[in-house]
Amino acid sequence: MAVAGQDYVSEKGTLVFGHGETIKTINIEIIQKPGEERNESFKLKLSNVTPEGAKLSKKDFNLVNITTDEAALKKAEAYAQLLKKVMDEEEVSYKTQFIKAAMLHPTKNEDGDIENISPLDGFLHLVTIGWKLFFALIPPPHWAGGWACFCVALGFIGIVTAVVGEFANLFGCVLGIEPAVTAITFVALGTSLPDTFASMAAATAEKYADSAVGNVTGSNSVNVFLGLGLPWVIATMWESGNMDNDTGVYFVPAATLGFSVIVFVIVATICLFSLVIRRFVVGGELGGSKFGRIGSAAFFVTLWFIYVVMSTLQVYNYNGLKDSTTMVSSTGI
Repeated sequence: MAVAGQDYVSEKGTLVFGHGETIKTINIEIIQKPGEERNESFKLKLSNVTPEGAKLSKKDFNLVNITTDEAALKKAEAYAQLLKKVMDEEEVSYKTQFIKAAMLHPTKNEDGDIENISPLDGFLHLVTIGWKLFFALIPPPHWAGGWACFCVALGFIGIVTAVVGEFANLFGCVLGIEPAVTAITFVALGTSLPDTFASMAAATAEKYADSAVGNVTGSNSVNVFLGLGLPWVIATMWESGNMDNDTGVYFVPAATLGFSVIVFVIVATICLFSLVIRRFVVGGELGGSKFGRIGSAAFFVTLWFIYVVMSTLQVYNYNGLKDSTTMVSSTGI
């Protein structure tokens, strides 16, 4: 961050706009530092508007970047473009949301370079345009201080999760796969893939890995605490009013859940331990050399396969023993 008096000369004054005038120039002296690489920024803010009744929009400040690095300058321009987009949120409407959902055009990357549309981008846009138009129904971000967008977006995510879960269950039923296996494979993949892509976006957009790793752990915390706690409360309240014995007890047999949880805890501990090792060896939880990235990714995917295979074997072994016991009991009778 640039410091007044060291990187630039602080200025304060009054801007007078004439009738119909919309642009004013402010001159700020940048203090020269020959031979020194610079990449700082400072904020230019407008306030105290007169006469009475006049007001400033969200565009009441701007970031000024001081840089001698061309690459950093491109990033600053890209950041300024993003900031302008955020400031223009007040102009977003349902019409512009649907236009953006249907359009596909070149974009600027984080370095400020223009990236043309690739064949993969075109294919993904064609495949996902239905979902894009569906989510364009969410109210614009500035409505009701953002609460309308937040609440409706949560509802839409719930709808998508329910649809994916039902399709996964039907798919497992068609293939004759045990429900417990379907839950840890197709359902888990379908509902967790959005988290995966969100973590990937966070990993590429942020300087540190905290956002990517934190998104995964936070999302899974919501899945476990809210995804189990809320349905359990609703089911218990429902059963308490419909059970004949009035005990209000809602009970679901654990079956193979205990074994699956133990396996998950073991592989999750190994995963976290691996991230700690990477921090000391590579210097970060994510990234590194090409060999390190591919090796780490393959190792983590292998942990997932170990969990799925062991849990699946336990499910079929448990159900096989249960069926054998039932058959023996029936024969004895």
